[in-house]
Amino acid sequence: MAQPRSGRPHKLTERDPDIISTVEFNPTGELLATGDKGGRVVVFQREQESKNQPHRRGEYNVYSTFQSHEPEFDYLKSLEIEEKINKIRWLPQQNAAYFLLSTNDKTVKLWKISERDKRPEGYNLKDEEGRIRDPATITALRVPVLQPMDLMVEATPRRVFSNAHTYHINSISVSNDYETYMSTDDLRINLWNLEITNQSFNIVDIKPANMEELTEVITAAEFHPNQCNTFIYSSSKGSIRLCDMRASALCDNHSKFFEEPEDPSNRSFFSEIISSISDVKFSHSGRYLMTRDYLTVKVWDLNMESKPLETYQVHDYLRSKLCSLYENDCIFDKFECVWNGSDSVIMTGSYNNFFRMFDRNTKRDVTLEASRENSKPRAILKPRKVCVGGKRRKDEISVDSLDFSKKILHTAWHPSENIIAVAATNNLYIFQDKVN
Repeated sequence: MAQPRSGRPHKLTERDPDIISTVEFNPTGELLATGDKGGRVVVFQREQESKNQPHRRGEYNVYSTFQSHEPEFDYLKSLEIEEKINKIRWLPQQNAAYFLLSTNDKTVKLWKISERDKRPEGYNLKDEEGRIRDPATITALRVPVLQPMDLMVEATPRRVFSNAHTYHINSISVSNDYETYMSTDDLRINLWNLEITNQSFNIVDIKPANMEELTEVITAAEFHPNQCNTFIYSSSKGSIRLCDMRASALCDNHSKFFEEPEDPSNRSFFSEIISSISDVKFSHSGRYLMTRDYLTVKVWDLNMESKPLETYQVHDYLRSKLCSLYENDCIFDKFECVWNGSDSVIMTGSYNNFFRMFDRNTKRDVTLEASRENSKPRAILKPRKVCVGGKRRKDEISVDSLDFSKKILHTAWHPSENIIAVAATNNLYIFQDKVN
């Protein structure tokens, strides 16, 4: 099933506020949050199964929409701070309310999303319209009662974590102690306590004394899923560093270093750009790492630093097009990657609204398309093929006719079921396994 976010199609620009910039399921998969360039967060809730419509289970409907970030201006640096939501991370549910962290370039906010279906009536000091009563007119004590009302979903900011990043925040990650989280920018990683907003602890700093000597930046970071002392971060040079906070408070020295040396015969002007890692994710088991660079997805075993365990070609047919992709800036696009719940399948996006899935056990892969044309409810997605040069079969698409303005950068996979969410510019598509 697909749920386009916007009404009538319109020509999108890079700054369009409706463009979805992050997608994230909560730990149970009952909620799905998207953030967009306009600073809004939209939370979808999964339909409960009803006896008369058992097949409706799995549909996600809008649960709450709120403005998370506003555009700001840094007067000291004369810089606009965009309201665009860079990342959303959910916290595990502890009570009836839900909590999520959202961040733009500079500020992380903790939001509480809660339901209200009762309101108190019968105040002593106020009248029914809410005006303060004159104490002289109060002659009896009333006991307030709770009256039922229409369900309201409220989003309230509980904490604002600001003023800790000089550079743009590219990722946030919650530790499995659920007390701390880290926020990462180009040169530094900060560790926060969820209860303390006015101070953070700097755990990685790769800023050189002389900025002219800067050779790499941090592109993403994530905590280990079940060891709160371990985290990884990736760099624009294609390397991944694993750090252990038990070894030292400032993790400038890594405990493991993962990098695949480049074959000198393949070296070109674009080598460095396309080797930059745009996303890094631990597997749910914590045994493997997945990294996404411009052309490939790699799976690494934490116990083997020398080379990746598996390498998957996402769109190898673009190798001959790197020059034009450099000219139209697409070569700098940052694609994300996700695991399914059992770590057996990985998914990542491509151009022309294509997204790719790789089955690690059977080594089979498939290219699917998220578009309004093929997203009728309960329609089955047909695999797509891209051909390079020569003759093209009827159902294939030529590499020269791919639309590079349509790109799938953000995807999410339900934590336990085969339900995926795919953001194609300003539309959110939700697909699920065919249910018999």
